[in-house]
Amino acid sequence: AGHDGGMLVFKLERERPALAVHGNSLFYVKDRFLRQLDFGSSRDVAVMQLRRHGCPGPRIPETQPKIRPKIPTNALFPPQRASNLENSTYDLYTIPKDADSQNPDAPEGKRSSGLTAVWVARNRFAVLDRMHSILIKNLKNEITKKVPVPNCDEIFYAGTGNLLLRDSDSITLFDVQQKRTLASVKISKVKYVIWSADMSHVALLAKHAILICNRKLESLCQIHENIRVKSGAWDESGVFIYTTSNHIKYAVTSGDHGIIRTLDLPIYVTRVKGNNVYCLDRECRPRVLTIDPTEFRFKLALINRKYDEVLHMVRNAKLVGQSIIAYLQRKGYPEVALHFVKDEKTRFSLALECGNIEIALEAAKALDDKGCWEKLGEVALLQGNHQVVEMCYQRTKNFDRLSFLYLITGNLEKLRKMMKIAEIRKDMSGHYQNALYLGDVAERVRILRNCGQKSLAFLTAATHGLDEEAESLRESFDPEKETIPAVDPEARLLQPPAPVLPLDTNWPLLTVSKGFFEGSIAGKGKGGALAADIDIDAVGTEGWGEDAELQLDEDGFVDAGEGFGEEGTGKGQEEGGGWEVEEDLDLPPELDVPAGPAGAAEDGFFVPPTKGTSPAQVWCNNSQLPVDHILAGSFETAMRLLHDQVGVTNFGPYKQLFLQTFSRGRTTFQALPSLPAMYGYPHRNWKEAGVKNALPAVGLKLNDLIQRLQLCYQLTTAGKFEEAVEKFRLILLSVPLLVVDNKQEIAEAQQLVAICREYIVGLSMEIERKKLPKETLEQQKRICEMAAYFTHSNLQPVHMILVLRTALNLFFKLKNFKSAATFARRLLELGPKPEVAQQTRKILAACEKNPVDSHQLNYDQHNPFDICAASYRPIYRGKAVEKCPLSGACYSPEFRGQICRVTTVTEIGKDVLGLRISPLQFR
Repeated sequence: AGHDGGMLVFKLERERPALAVHGNSLFYVKDRFLRQLDFGSSRDVAVMQLRRHGCPGPRIPETQPKIRPKIPTNALFPPQRASNLENSTYDLYTIPKDADSQNPDAPEGKRSSGLTAVWVARNRFAVLDRMHSILIKNLKNEITKKVPVPNCDEIFYAGTGNLLLRDSDSITLFDVQQKRTLASVKISKVKYVIWSADMSHVALLAKHAILICNRKLESLCQIHENIRVKSGAWDESGVFIYTTSNHIKYAVTSGDHGIIRTLDLPIYVTRVKGNNVYCLDRECRPRVLTIDPTEFRFKLALINRKYDEVLHMVRNAKLVGQSIIAYLQRKGYPEVALHFVKDEKTRFSLALECGNIEIALEAAKALDDKGCWEKLGEVALLQGNHQVVEMCYQRTKNFDRLSFLYLITGNLEKLRKMMKIAEIRKDMSGHYQNALYLGDVAERVRILRNCGQKSLAFLTAATHGLDEEAESLRESFDPEKETIPAVDPEARLLQPPAPVLPLDTNWPLLTVSKGFFEGSIAGKGKGGALAADIDIDAVGTEGWGEDAELQLDEDGFVDAGEGFGEEGTGKGQEEGGGWEVEEDLDLPPELDVPAGPAGAAEDGFFVPPTKGTSPAQVWCNNSQLPVDHILAGSFETAMRLLHDQVGVTNFGPYKQLFLQTFSRGRTTFQALPSLPAMYGYPHRNWKEAGVKNALPAVGLKLNDLIQRLQLCYQLTTAGKFEEAVEKFRLILLSVPLLVVDNKQEIAEAQQLVAICREYIVGLSMEIERKKLPKETLEQQKRICEMAAYFTHSNLQPVHMILVLRTALNLFFKLKNFKSAATFARRLLELGPKPEVAQQTRKILAACEKNPVDSHQLNYDQHNPFDICAASYRPIYRGKAVEKCPLSGACYSPEFRGQICRVTTVTEIGKDVLGLRISPLQFR
């Protein structure tokens, strides 16, 4: 059927099969037979034949046919309610006990009117009549009770003596015997109700939503789908398995849900057992599909705290994936993910989250990343693990924090080493700070003297009682030029307190029992835990000797010959007998290897280091987008790409765009005075760029061009056509210099090109039309033709109103009343201002009095055409046409090979690859 937005497709017959599950059997209707399928043996037999309905096109209702819940002796078959409620009926059948599957009987059923019928007891069923009352009937189809429910439009089975009543926006649990409401939940337009085997949970299925509740109709979770929910069934473990048009999905009562597998065609689930899903397809053929229940069973085991099952599945199932890891983190089980994650970066994050310093330390050693060491140091500091904190500060060379750590732990010996290291590094501030921590006044005086701070050095020495140093400094002052500072007699010696009990061990932690997973991990790798308990300071004694301590000079370096005994390396101790080194090997004489580095130095041979790849070259290597090459400064390759992709042959108009883009490709900063500026290369993929995968940051965004487009619209409305054309053309030329990330943005960029083309062609034609003389009839006809062509451009409504008004006035003056009337009707359809509409109606009334055209024009409004952007004449459909490879502007064949009038840069009719503005277009 036709619709404003397209077409609507209606089904003539219901495709959903009528089915019901009882015990280990499935009852379903196929070809006017009630059939029974045994799930265990897969035996499928016809039980009985159904009588043919008299009303045209009877169908099974929205609710499933309710087979009796105890002994399958009776069955209700209510047909789909008709559009006329008077025609809605149901049938009550007695199922034959000894049915002949080859030639089943056709028992006579009892038919009565009603919208829906469901069982409420062993020998009672409820009927919703057209007056919206519930009738309780016996097996003789006789009314035993009547319950009015005015707002109910559907009823569903809810166990013995209960019903679920549906109204416009909720479902109500109703006790039929006591005639009272037990519970209610908000959900609109429920189509199916599916109870679990023990009736403890219920799934309410709407068109695009599922609401799972408990027996008291308390909402547990709600799931929304983008496409129709078709069917569902409960798993043995309490997971709801449901289908949409193209997926089998699961839903746990806690709210977790996901996809199990995809489907080629819709199916209707009847039962779920183990790894098998029993279902019917739309041809009513029973099918069994195999699924992988690992994911939802894993989540269910976590929810139910069955950690032994979780651990078994972690070790034996293929559960590794970012979704599972994220789920475990979200649910507060990072230690579980830590058990099976192999990626060191992920292990590091998980270990920090669950406070496992040992595993985080192992991962940090493997990653050896400064950021990881910093994060580990922060977490270890919170736990009081100062040994790991010390290692982290050493790895990151955070000397200030390391010195403060030694101060608060009372480790003065290492603090003296830090003072020595600061002196070697020529870090005067750090050197002085460590001297303050240690209370070393003499060292502070020496530092101040070396820094040229004689006054401070003198005051420090005099105040702290270093008389010899103070006198030496006093003599160094020039009385004529310098003033000797006065010493405060009240000044006192301030020394940091000596550590009473240096902290050698980590802060004590509370003793807690390990969790299930922590115990399993600890039992799996005890060696690693033992290695982590070794004191870092214990290394370097006994067998290691003093060789672990380098004797540094003032620059922090050691000569190669020092530290190996008085004679140096050449005269050191020979290798011990424990080293089985054999020097007398029989080697072939042709292996004459030249001397080592010493010989090379004597020959004066120098091997320069290999030149690295610049970031700009990396950008060019990694991308085929023109803008990346422009940002890298490779204009030649960028021009070649623009030529091959969109047919650019005239690069003059692109010069300013190239220079503007290139200027955004790097940053500059002044490192040291009197030295050249240094360059920085910002990346758009900086998170995963690395050394070889970097791509430049792009300053021009699609949204920027869309904002410029609004300015062009304003110029067009104001009648500044020439300025608007220039702005539209600038946007058009900027589109090939974009970088977008998805298909939607690619489509938006292509739409932007089409908008610019339509406006450039139309406005250029309007500018040309205004320049034409109006003296002769032919000139006036040509003016009218161009105005008519402009009305076929794809413009905004506000601009189309202006274009149609111009064409209407010109054609009315030319006395082409038939065409003018057409323009008037199109103008009124756009809803102009009241005064414009009133004037247009007057012109239309005048045209309808004499609906003829006085002059023949080259214009046929009923024959689709494109406008030639060079000659401004129509190219009707079926005629030969050449197009601009960038804008898509149309031209007559004689203009092939010329420069496009719309873009001013591309060659008409050139064979190209097409617009490329996203990496997705190269995959």
